[in-house]
Amino acid sequence: MTKSICWLALAAAVFSCSNPKTTPEMTKKTTPEVPKLTSDIMTPEVLWSFGRIGEPVVSPDGSTVLYSVTNYNVEENKSYRDLYTVPVSGGEPVKLTDTPEKESSAVWRPDGKKIGFLSSKSGDTQLWEMDTDGENPTQLTNVPGGITGFKYSPELTHILYTCNVKLDQDIHDLFPDLPKANARLENDLMYRHWDSWHDYTYSHIFVAPFTNGKVGEATDILKDERYDSPMKPMGGMEEINWSPDGKLIAYTCKKKVGKEYSLSTNSEIYIYSLQERTTINFSEGQMGYDKNPVFSPDGKQLAWESMERDGYEADKSRLFIGEIETGAKKDYSTLFDQNCNNLTWSADGKSIYFISDIHATDEIYKLDIADEKITRLTDGIHNYLTVAEAKGGLIAEKVSMSQPAELYLVDPVTGKDKPVTSVTKGIVDQLTMGKVEKRWVKTTDNKDMLVWVIYPPHFDASKKYPAILYCQGGPQGTVSQNWSYRWNFQQMAANGYIVVAPNRRGLPGFGMEWLEQISKDYGGQNIKDYLSAIDNVSAEPFVDKERLGAVGASYGGFSVNYLAGHHNGRFKAFISHAGIFNFEQQYVTTEEMFFEDWDIGGPYWDKSNKAAQRSYGFSPHLFVDKWDTPILIIHGEKDFRIPFTQGMGAYNAAVLKGIPAQFLFFPEENHWVMQPQNGILWQRVFKQWLDKWLK
Repeated sequence: MTKSICWLALAAAVFSCSNPKTTPEMTKKTTPEVPKLTSDIMTPEVLWSFGRIGEPVVSPDGSTVLYSVTNYNVEENKSYRDLYTVPVSGGEPVKLTDTPEKESSAVWRPDGKKIGFLSSKSGDTQLWEMDTDGENPTQLTNVPGGITGFKYSPELTHILYTCNVKLDQDIHDLFPDLPKANARLENDLMYRHWDSWHDYTYSHIFVAPFTNGKVGEATDILKDERYDSPMKPMGGMEEINWSPDGKLIAYTCKKKVGKEYSLSTNSEIYIYSLQERTTINFSEGQMGYDKNPVFSPDGKQLAWESMERDGYEADKSRLFIGEIETGAKKDYSTLFDQNCNNLTWSADGKSIYFISDIHATDEIYKLDIADEKITRLTDGIHNYLTVAEAKGGLIAEKVSMSQPAELYLVDPVTGKDKPVTSVTKGIVDQLTMGKVEKRWVKTTDNKDMLVWVIYPPHFDASKKYPAILYCQGGPQGTVSQNWSYRWNFQQMAANGYIVVAPNRRGLPGFGMEWLEQISKDYGGQNIKDYLSAIDNVSAEPFVDKERLGAVGASYGGFSVNYLAGHHNGRFKAFISHAGIFNFEQQYVTTEEMFFEDWDIGGPYWDKSNKAAQRSYGFSPHLFVDKWDTPILIIHGEKDFRIPFTQGMGAYNAAVLKGIPAQFLFFPEENHWVMQPQNGILWQRVFKQWLDKWLK
């Protein structure tokens, strides 16, 4: 029998929603003190003390920006997220919340009179509203099991929210007389994804009337459909949007299940009509990822990000615009050899702002729709992460290798920016950051490759330093001006190392030919690119060639495992995090099969597939006989993309070979390391291992 978490006790939920709860104690408005550092050199503890800004949303009148700041308490091993506002022109921020519940997903109500947000203060995560100064927080929903996201309709007559609906039977539904049985019974693929086993639920969109702050009875617009919107595991509310008149909802969904789901990236843009209660596939016929739909201000057009080829998750992200009435659609980025992400319409509907990666930075671009002209607005050593129109310019979130994320006001004409927030300034001002150098290096096939070189703080060119080659994951993830809280280049350099971070073959920002060369060539040209980069930098008189290391995660972890058998004595230490070790085992234990089929070429048992057979010949486990260098292996047990047994295999092989090795294993972490104390442990072991063999 079909069950729905959201529909169970629906009547109780409606009655509760019609009687909102007000809890004034939600807003204490205290601000964390800036720690006083004892040194100007970055440490893991300092890295985890930064407030992390996010979720910027400009007010309807364009004058104020709402955002969140997440702070970590290392002793408690948990995080706290609170909400703030600040004028877009800059000024003193106003702290709206100060609670242990981690308020999130905050947005301005379309009339600008309230702020809606998610909070788990009542137990499950529910929708709350508060005044724009943070007063009078009021719970609006009481949906059994909680909600995962929400959006107001523009005219404030409806609200949509997402929650998980149980549609599949678990072992206790099948065998109710065995209540203590602990097992799963699987019949298809995709029984686990990223870091979670499938829990027999699906993320559905619910629409409810919204009147005077009261939420009415909701309708599931994907009722009985075994699909997710937003798409799991990474999708958010950017995948769902209202039309300006509140009559349509555009949403992203990959309407496939099991094996078919695991083999395909073909998500679609669907449009649901509230009046007709009907759904159409607006992007039908487009075979790759189609996602993140955004209606034009007049509601006549829909823009979205689209990939052309099914199964290729790193395909070019194109800028498509479709006519709502006719369904006609057009690619406005045919002559633009870059990605188009984070689309934002201008208020007059004549332009679209977006973010695109170019030569290892992420910049703001603008499409003028009438003449189909794309213009680059910004240029610098930074990454812009988001962009939105506001009074006096564009509000954008910006980071660099030397600066954590802050909000800036960008002049759309000159591209110049000025800071709006200063969440991290108090700590940054106490630190000495290493110099970040951009250099171009010739590859073995005479191409120009951009390489970032990050120097230790207080660098002295008269001395000799150990150096580490950073191998990027993805594999199609650009080595741009990112600020990471684990693979942080300034932290690595602060440990006393010169960091060499090449944008080797297979990375975006240098054209599709450069990007696509890596597929089915994992042990080929990009490995040569790595060696070209480290050979170039290690030729400098301030680098000690006898003290070189190589580090990386995911594809970068594979790169380290592969280099271990092919480095010709260059390196004296390796660190491989979540790296592939055995390609054949990886193929039959990962979850998103489309990735393996595209990048590797297909299953290992297809002996007639020459491209695939060549790929399997790059498997690092085939070259363990050549391993001779100390290696640290790191892996998380909840990593289902590259299962932890890959790390075990690499570590066990090294030990059996008599090579110095360590295995840092995190039972509660996934492909990443997310918890504060685990993150600091990771940094300490990382440093200790390199220091042991390179110092």
